[in-house]
Amino acid sequence: MRWPVLAGAFALLALALMAWRWGGTVMDSQAYYDTARYLRGEIPASQLVAPFPYRLLVPAIAAIIPGDLRNGFAALNWVLVTSAACLMSAAVLRAGLGHRRAIAAGLLMIVSLPTFWYAPYLLVDPGSVAARAAFVLAVLAGQPWLAALAGLVGTAVREENILLLVWLVAMRRIAIVPGLAFLAAAGAWTVAVRWWLITGLPGYTWEPSWWTVNHALRDVRSLLSIAGTAFLVVPLAVLGWRAAPRALRSLGSLLFLMALPPLYAALCVRVDGRMIWGLYPFLVPIAVCVGLHRPQAEGAKPHR
Repeated sequence: MRWPVLAGAFALLALALMAWRWGGTVMDSQAYYDTARYLRGEIPASQLVAPFPYRLLVPAIAAIIPGDLRNGFAALNWVLVTSAACLMSAAVLRAGLGHRRAIAAGLLMIVSLPTFWYAPYLLVDPGSVAARAAFVLAVLAGQPWLAALAGLVGTAVREENILLLVWLVAMRRIAIVPGLAFLAAAGAWTVAVRWWLITGLPGYTWEPSWWTVNHALRDVRSLLSIAGTAFLVVPLAVLGWRAAPRALRSLGSLLFLMALPPLYAALCVRVDGRMIWGLYPFLVPIAVCVGLHRPQAEGAKPHR
């Protein structure tokens, strides 16, 4: 597979979809944008709203990119979306599913509602999706140290990605001592951000509420965004599950674990299609197994 050509094609396709809403800010994205502005020294910490500034890595990288912050932040997300597609293609190759299905995996990552609707906005979700895609690739490639590194970086992007490291240790995919060391490092980063790097913000709590659930069931725009994000990928993953190679089906426990934070969030705050988008790295490799004969799936060997 010609990776430079494929990466270039993915990049152009992602840019074509993202250009229409490039650099937008509203609600969450405004909070991440303000975090980057704070890191540039443009606004005081009093204008930050928790918990968004605690998800520090992506705004920090955006803040050091020269030039206009909006363009730099959006360009960073463009690179992350393209990277996630390439990593997903590589993961499917490692699962032994062939070049066509690998390309299809990359296309499913890009040709989707999140790439058009969310990725151009100044959010950290593209970074989280890319880190999760890197984690899946490392696991399928039998590289636990790289998987742990991806989990650590992912935690710096969004705190719930620490569950990647929990899964890695719990499933014995990495030795206990180094696995616990990575978990400790991720925990230390989380504490450091809240107690030393970004301090003095008003506290916040996420508590389940029947009012929130009832309101969510009447929020047509939110429901449409969830349905639009789930469209195609989720049904294909359901259909492809039985034919998926054993290496991919073993990720089912990871999919379940990573689905817990957005499900809990849905009981506490307004959610949208990003709750499904974050699961794409675990769903897409299974989705491209549709039409794969079971004997071929069981006998598939990693592409080398």
